[in-house]
Amino acid sequence: MRKGDIEKQGIVHIHNEHGAVAFGDNNRVTNVEGASPWNQDAHEELLEAVRELRTDLARLVENDVTTALDAELERAQGEIEQTGQAGPRRLARLRQALADAGAVTGLVASAAAVSQAVGVLTGN
Repeated sequence: MRKGDIEKQGIVHIHNEHGAVAFGDNNRVTNVEGASPWNQDAHEELLEAVRELRTDLARLVENDVTTALDAELERAQGEIEQTGQAGPRRLARLRQALADAGAVTGLVASAAAVSQAVGVLTGN
């Protein structure tokens, strides 16, 4: 083998890797180190509840409150779909958006499911 053949073949060996690492173009890193299966399940439940609430919101008359809530739900959905979880700041913003839209969220049962899922993940 000549010098440089390994790079041309694209062979990479990694031993004892910790954390998140990505090589090459268009890769995505998901770091769920330390996440328990329970936590992953809770995020999946939150994602499903967020999707359901967004569907329910689309059936309501659009106003500033529903638009703001849907925007926060969309950001939460994107974060969970991209990384597999919603971070503590995202959960706090989602909880606040639900509280701010109290009059609207009282009209749809799916809002309670989102609120419960956030509560499970934040311990509240």
